[in-house]
Amino acid sequence: MEKVKIRKPVFVTMLILYAVIIIVGLVWPEAFAEAEGQIVNFAASWFGWLYDLTALIMLGICIWVMFSKKVGKIRLGGENAKPIMSRWNWFVISLCGGIATGIVFWGIAEPITHFMSPIPGYGYEAETAQGALYALSTCYLHWGPVLYAFYAVAGIGIGVAVYNLKLPYRVCSCLYPILGKRAMGAIGTVVDILCLFGLAGGVSSSLGVSAMQLGAGLGIITNVNPTNFMWAVILITIVITFIISSYTGIGRGVRFLSDKNAKIYIGLMVFVLIFGPTKYILNMTTEAFGFHLDNFFMQSTYLDTFEGGMWPTWWTINYWSFMIAYTPLIGMFLAKIARGRTLKEFTLFNFLLPGGFGILWFGIFGSSSINIQETAGGIWESMNELGTESAVFAFFEHFPLSTVMSILFMITAFLSVVTLADSMTTTISSLSIKAKNAATVEPPAKVKIFWGIVMSLLAFINIVTASNVGKVSGIDATKQLAIVSAFPLLFVIVVMNYSTVKMLIQYKKYGTADYPEESVVEKELQVDHEEEGTS
Repeated sequence: MEKVKIRKPVFVTMLILYAVIIIVGLVWPEAFAEAEGQIVNFAASWFGWLYDLTALIMLGICIWVMFSKKVGKIRLGGENAKPIMSRWNWFVISLCGGIATGIVFWGIAEPITHFMSPIPGYGYEAETAQGALYALSTCYLHWGPVLYAFYAVAGIGIGVAVYNLKLPYRVCSCLYPILGKRAMGAIGTVVDILCLFGLAGGVSSSLGVSAMQLGAGLGIITNVNPTNFMWAVILITIVITFIISSYTGIGRGVRFLSDKNAKIYIGLMVFVLIFGPTKYILNMTTEAFGFHLDNFFMQSTYLDTFEGGMWPTWWTINYWSFMIAYTPLIGMFLAKIARGRTLKEFTLFNFLLPGGFGILWFGIFGSSSINIQETAGGIWESMNELGTESAVFAFFEHFPLSTVMSILFMITAFLSVVTLADSMTTTISSLSIKAKNAATVEPPAKVKIFWGIVMSLLAFINIVTASNVGKVSGIDATKQLAIVSAFPLLFVIVVMNYSTVKMLIQYKKYGTADYPEESVVEKELQVDHEEEGTS
């Protein structure tokens, strides 16, 4: 077994940083909430434009890679590399490893919120046909191909750097084309620390959402109001499950969970399509997609500049913050499982297909929930009375086997967050260690356990602080956490995009796997090895 060492500069820095955050959250909850709110306001008001443009640029990079014959044929690992898993397993791991409870939680809640409380600035009224189209179109923006473009571009940059440039399995490796060997030094360490900070905050946010949704479900089924103790028990259960799964490795744990999770997703969509307002779903999903294409750039760049409202902050910028928090480390994870695939295949399975799945999911659940609210009501009322997390349970009250479906949905939410936390715990742990073949070696169990506990504690403190301080809802608190943790990473992502494009355009200059004699990376590394041998 390969010897593994802890990357002390990264691990110790993160240990101190999160110890301080957790202590402040426990001892001074009001100051903790106030600081989060101020950072959120600063990030959104000054850099909202950069969030939106970054999303569009990453979408453009994915489209370019898909349709470029020269770039699309690059194979991760070199032209002779072989895939490590089937296309189905690859797709479901890519899909489930990046969505957490997002589509489960927001599949009903978001379209209903936009339908009943329209986006300001465009003049759409609540409970109207145009309002319904805009509600679904907004969900398509937030959960369609743009979302997955973040992950795909990072995965391409890191995958090519690790497998084709033969650089270490780190986020900073994809910065080699602009930083050279400095990417492996102090600058690279800082980048990796920022990535760990962002992802730990992002996963903590997802864990918080999951705890609240599962708590709401248990409360509705058992008639017991969710409490701090219930949230703690749920989080502990999630942590124990994903640590056990993570300990078995990607080849077993994540693959098994993703396969079952994807099949449940498909089963739920088929159930709602058959037993819901089928004709309405098919028509509205299609019509909203056309509306989305027609208004894509207007929606993608909406910042409510004239009115200065908070809608973009709590929705689009919040989503892009989530993506940015996850992007570098999910990029690492996607690169890890894509060895042997071409970049054209990579964008298909990590950008286009998951994005299409997101549109289909929101088309089916969003259209159905809008129709139910329009004809029978109850979902919006439940959200206002019991919280946003109750939407899915109010939704299934209008279907046969409502209790069974609610329980199945809770299982889906549980498996979703376990799958994401599993894959991300493994990736975070990989970034915390030093190993010759870090892309393939499994990190030590104690490192995974450490990160699982840290992220769960942060999630618990965030939702409890929101509950006790009362300035924001639990859901808004999880949104704040994502924006705060991702803000420093926004600038890293901008640089990563430039470096990735440069690496692909000048692939012959950097691609050690395919052009060893011409690669500047190979020559530079060879010089380093020779210097080490003579010193």
